[in-house]
This record gives sequence, C-alpha cells and structure tokens, in this order.
Amino acid sequence: MAGSEAAWQAAQAGVPVVIHEMRPAVGTFAHQTGNLAEMVCSNSFRSDDSEQNAVGLLHWEMRAAGSIIMGTADRHRLPAGGALAVDRDLFAQDITAALRAHPLVSVTDEEVVELPDTGHWIFATGPLTSPALGQAIARETGADALAFFDAIAPIVYADSIDMSQAWMQSRYDKGETEEERTAYLNCPMDKAQYEAFINALLAADKTEFHEGETATYFDGCLPIEVMAERGRETLRHGPMKPVGLTNPHQPDVKAYAVVQLRRDNKLGTLFNIVGFQTKMKYGAQTEVFRMIPGLQEARFARLGGIHRNTFMNSPILLDSSMRLRSRPNIRFAGQITGVEGYVESASMGLLAGRLAAAELTDRTLTPPPPTTAIGALITHISGGAEAKTFQPMNVNFGLFPPVEGLKGGRRGRKDRYKAYTDRAKADWTNWLGESLSEVA
Repeated sequence: MAGSEAAWQAAQAGVPVVIHEMRPAVGTFAHQTGNLAEMVCSNSFRSDDSEQNAVGLLHWEMRAAGSIIMGTADRHRLPAGGALAVDRDLFAQDITAALRAHPLVSVTDEEVVELPDTGHWIFATGPLTSPALGQAIARETGADALAFFDAIAPIVYADSIDMSQAWMQSRYDKGETEEERTAYLNCPMDKAQYEAFINALLAADKTEFHEGETATYFDGCLPIEVMAERGRETLRHGPMKPVGLTNPHQPDVKAYAVVQLRRDNKLGTLFNIVGFQTKMKYGAQTEVFRMIPGLQEARFARLGGIHRNTFMNSPILLDSSMRLRSRPNIRFAGQITGVEGYVESASMGLLAGRLAAAELTDRTLTPPPPTTAIGALITHISGGAEAKTFQPMNVNFGLFPPVEGLKGGRRGRKDRYKAYTDRAKADWTNWLGESLSEVA
C-alpha cells in the first residue's frame, strides 16, 4: 500500500521511480500473488464518514491529494454499510496495471537486502519485512526492530452458507441504498450456542510460538481466542454484538450473539468473517467455525492465520520528513513506521512520495500541520509519541490538537468531531495548495 502510493505520488510530481518488489520471487506467509498493494488481513478501509470519523477524514485527505489507493478503492468498492470495503483482487490488479503503465515508473522484481549508501530510497516493506532486510535495518539502527503479531480472518464460499438460518442486513440498516443496508451476512446464536462456541474456542489447538518469543498483539487485530480469554462476554460486546439487527426468520426472537460476514469480492462468491482473526490451527478452525449457525457446512477459501509484524521505534529513528536520521537518503513509509491499518500505511506513503519528490526537485516542502489527519500521524510517529512505550497506532482524534471552546463529554462529541474535521479539511486544502504552488 505505502510503496504503491509513494511511487504514484512521486511519479505524478514528475520524478522517475523504480519499484523494487520481491514478490513473487520471494513470497511471504500472508501474500498469495505478486501484485502490488495486495490486501492480506481484511478487505475493509473502515469508516468512510469524513465528518465524524478520523479514518474517514484520512480518506478525504488522500482523495484530495490524488491518491491511487483511494481512487482505486472507490472504483472497486463493495457494499459495506458506512464502511469502504473493496474487491481485493481487482483492487490489487488495477493498481499494479496503473503503476506498470505509468511512463515514469518501472518495476523490478527483486529483493533488496541492504540499506543503500547512495540514491534516494523509500522503504515501504509492508506488514512482513523480509528477514534479510529486517536484519539490515536492525544493524543500522543499533537495535532489533520491535515486533507484534497480526492475525488473519478466514474467508468462506458464499454458496456453502445456509441462508435459511442467516440473513443479509447492515447493523441499524445503515446505508443510503438497499445494497448498502444489506451489506453484511448475519449468523445468530442463542445463549447455549454462544456458550458452547466459547468453550470450543478456548479449548481449541492454537499456534505455538518459538521459544523465547513473546506474543504482543495490536489491539485492533486481536485473535478472537485472546478476546475470549479476557472474559466470556467479551466477544458479545465486540465482533459478535447482537445490537441493531433483526432476524427475519425469527423476528420476535432477540439473538444472544451474532457473527457477521462481509462480502470479499464483487461477485459475492466470497465472504470474510468480520473480526474473526485467529491463531487456531487449521483443523480446529473448521470444527469451531462450523458451530456457527448457518456455517455448519461452510467451505473455506482461506483459513485464518497469524504472522509476525515488525515496526521501527520511529520517534527516535525518523525525522519529521520521514528520513532515517542516520542515513537521510533513506525514507521509511507505511506500517513499518508504526502506523496501523491499510489507509494509515498508504497515507504515509503518500506523504513520503511527495516529500521525496520535493527534495529531488530542489523544493522546500514542510510536513502538513498536525491539525490534519496525515499531519497528526506523522507528528505522532516522528516525535509526538513517547519512544519508550511506542506502539502501532491507528489514526484517531486523540492525536489531533484540541479545538478550543467546545463542550466535553459524549453529548458534545458530535460537534467536537465535526470541528476537528472542518479544521483539518481547511488546513489540508491550504497545505495542498502550497505544495502545488511549489510544483508550479
């Protein structure tokens, strides 16, 4: 995501770009193709609400900057209520074709295993930095890269779902069209079914980690077993919450818990189980997930899994222009910098590409102000966060400078978020204008 966006932004600014992509020659645990911008964990970019949600605001800022990631996502979007979900295969194929066709972009299928001494580089190695490159980064920074674990949710073939038990409905019927209001597939559980499911989940065989390796998870991507271990009701208040849904098969019966699935491709032949990232072993997954009403005969296009992610202690290692302090010819972008999420990662690529292009064309371009979503992220990772406790972070309004004179508490939250987004949009528009005038 980040590398594709960085290459696009730099090339659109008139700077020739070479993309070094190790796949498919060197694969990873999670990727299945050699396409650029392949999505591996989910197919959702989360909320698209640019007035009340920080990630929706991030979408808005990236669209305003001509983002290839957002433009392509919009062309291949799938019904998902108020969220932006995409057909992940068409999305990656389209981005790959666009970059390979760009007159200023060339793609080299090779693995980079060292940090170069010369030239201008952006390392956007995604969620699975190769071991060789990870070691090179560790040697340069003088410390091992920090690590955490991500889990992947399973994908089910739609024709194996029993629709006499499941139904299509977005929570609270959210969406402007009928297609959006019926974007999610719902599988209800009564209390006895839920309790049996939790028992099986807790007892299932799990992936074991190497000796001496401690599993630290990002809270936004917790395996469901880890959530269940925190309390038997945790899933009912998380991905399995039953609120805002009415079962048309039994409209007078309130489900105790509901498992939701979201369309994973435009054909509607694949559905991913929302929030069901898992570290269960494959055999256990099929047994446990087939306990879900409607999924008793489920066939899986992909089972879940867990993999290690690496990220840098960016507050110490990177400057505000995303350059490695010890080697300013090298920038880092994407998840390795300590942002979490597809859109956040791509936004750091957008910024890195623009900053690199400005430097290569002898222009002065300062990072965007922290009142914007992208500015808040770069401020956080380049020194706003406490280095000793630095962990991956999604964009959120807690990263933004407060807007003075607004009411606090839940009652004033809607007005507060609207004030944040209004200010951000104005400041981002001004920053874009300044950067475009620099190009002119």
